[in-house]
Amino acid sequence: MTFGLQPEAGAVRMPAPVGDLSAHAGPPPALLFDHVSVRFGAYTAVNDASLLVGDGEFVSIVGPTGCGKSTLLNVAAGLLEPSEGDICVYGRSLEGINADAGYLFQADALMPWRTALSNVITGLEYAGTERKAAERLGNEWLARVGLSGHGERFPHEMSGGMRKRVALAQTLIRDPKIVLMDEPFSALDVQTRVLMENELLQLWTTYRKSVLFITHDLEEAISLSDRVIILSAGPSTHPIAEFRIDLPRPRDVAEIRMTPRFVELYHQIWDAMKEEVLKAYERNQRKLAD
Repeated sequence: MTFGLQPEAGAVRMPAPVGDLSAHAGPPPALLFDHVSVRFGAYTAVNDASLLVGDGEFVSIVGPTGCGKSTLLNVAAGLLEPSEGDICVYGRSLEGINADAGYLFQADALMPWRTALSNVITGLEYAGTERKAAERLGNEWLARVGLSGHGERFPHEMSGGMRKRVALAQTLIRDPKIVLMDEPFSALDVQTRVLMENELLQLWTTYRKSVLFITHDLEEAISLSDRVIILSAGPSTHPIAEFRIDLPRPRDVAEIRMTPRFVELYHQIWDAMKEEVLKAYERNQRKLAD
């Protein structure tokens, strides 16, 4: 991939080999996957993947089910070590857990025995923050995600959207430079999902974190992102194309989807990925038949 070059709006760009990072102009990216491969025994989940997330950039990865999207996210988090290649965080090779990253999972990771406020400040407590200071900051973050006055509720007393807001506050309260998100809104109903997507965009605009976002929803990816990267069907997943999303910001995700440019981008990206989706579907059908 050629860093520092902007393709024409919406154009497909095929990733090229990543060279020496020092040869590229500008500051180092927040995340750099340099020829990353991940193997589980004889199975190759990801093969020679090269991609980056710039500082303050919102990048989404899309692709068929089982194509290795979450595997790449776990590599970025330091939860999974590449079999080959390297993952760099702001120009430094990652060793162990990525201390610069916060991770928002697909499933709720809230502790059911703790209140919303107690869940939000969990990371601060483990970091040794004094309790009163942690609670003060926790209440500030609950207010930022629209949950002021709900700090004493337990997870079972909250809706799915409220729990996601708590999880978002829990992730951002420690001020990570990078936010990793694995289909965080997929279990929500359509209306709540739109509200949460707009909530995320408002927070991203304010704090300008570097975001790597995994989703199956192409509309969601286009609505939120600066760039969308397409992965091939597994096994041996690798990036096959990327698109720069030139939709104006700030965005309302419901309104932006009605614009001609959004529709144009949707068709361009779908044309680039539908063959991979079909490959994955046919492979799964063969497995069912065996």
